[in-house]
Amino acid sequence: MEQMQPNLLLERDSADTPGLRELIMNRPAARNALNLALLEALGGALERATRDGGVRVLILTGAGAAFCAGHDLKELRAAAPATAQNLFERCAQLMQALVASPVPVIAAVNGVATAAGCQLVASCDLAIAADHASFVTPGVDIGLFCSTPAVALSRAVPVKAALRMLLTGEALDAATAHRLGLVNDVVAADELDAAVRRLGAVICGKSRATVALGKRAFAAQSGRDLASAYEVATAAMLENLRMEDAAEGIDAFLTRREPRWRDR
Repeated sequence: MEQMQPNLLLERDSADTPGLRELIMNRPAARNALNLALLEALGGALERATRDGGVRVLILTGAGAAFCAGHDLKELRAAAPATAQNLFERCAQLMQALVASPVPVIAAVNGVATAAGCQLVASCDLAIAADHASFVTPGVDIGLFCSTPAVALSRAVPVKAALRMLLTGEALDAATAHRLGLVNDVVAADELDAAVRRLGAVICGKSRATVALGKRAFAAQSGRDLASAYEVATAAMLENLRMEDAAEGIDAFLTRREPRWRDR
């Protein structure tokens, strides 16, 4: 994709790093709130990236001053019960698709991440935040508890930290989000794009097939008891060892040369 299209979700492939694709939520006037159309666009973009063997890393960010303001409350307030159910189900499907995606997703948090926007950050594999970014689950303030954002948030930060955010509606600054593990790094706002692209470029240099298997195994073992987690991980190691890229990588290491990935 050589040029960004004027729609709810802009997609742009990096000219400098093959395999790096940027997804830009493009509702700046609504602070990139997740209406149904944007949720569907994000889901479609994930599916396309999965099918496109050339895509190795996705960067997710927001246009304008905000990362994502959560659900579109105007749309939600006007929705019939069946429509609201569909919206929440689509959102849950998107968050699960981010976790299940064979392509790693890095959140570039360029501003406030509110409610489902905070959920997006927590659902991405990695996240880098600008130093002015903030993270908040303020549903309790408007009588609509952030129950679905709590699923991802409680898996990304300590339980008591998640509950404090959920019960008080208090915002975390970027430094606190970093300390709690919600984001990997915090950088100056004008360095965010470069920092995220550097991280993406590192992962783009790895075997796509190996990364996909590793992501799947990590998700599969997470939350299991120790013995069954090791069963899952051992099976993944054996599957990985049978892959062509494992043989190539080991041979390259032993002969001190760069590997030539075949992504299989």
